[in-house]
Amino acid sequence: MADIQWNDGAPIYRQLKERVIAMMLDGVLKPGDALPSVRQVAAEYQLNPITVSRAYQELADEALVEKRRGLGMFVTEEASKKLLSNERERFLREEWPLVLERIQRLGLSLDELMKPARNGGDA
Repeated sequence: MADIQWNDGAPIYRQLKERVIAMMLDGVLKPGDALPSVRQVAAEYQLNPITVSRAYQELADEALVEKRRGLGMFVTEEASKKLLSNERERFLREEWPLVLERIQRLGLSLDELMKPARNGGDA
């Protein structure tokens, strides 16, 4: 799971869950892939196994992973589609209205928005 920097602003189990979700969205974890064991993650990041279990349980509750008895937790086949759909809905509901408001405030046209950024983003 690479280096993780924990943020004091959110519970660690939620940060761990978000990290796993990001790995799914980025294609690092694909449908059918096994998640690292609770014990392995707890040891590697010096976490309480209950913290790791809670993150994994939330992923299971959302049907993003499934527990296979004696084998561990695995990414479900529909996880990436479900996540992409959820993230798109969240973007349209929470982020897009702010972006659209800024576009309108700046008086930008569709043509201007569709032009590739020049000079490394300095338009």
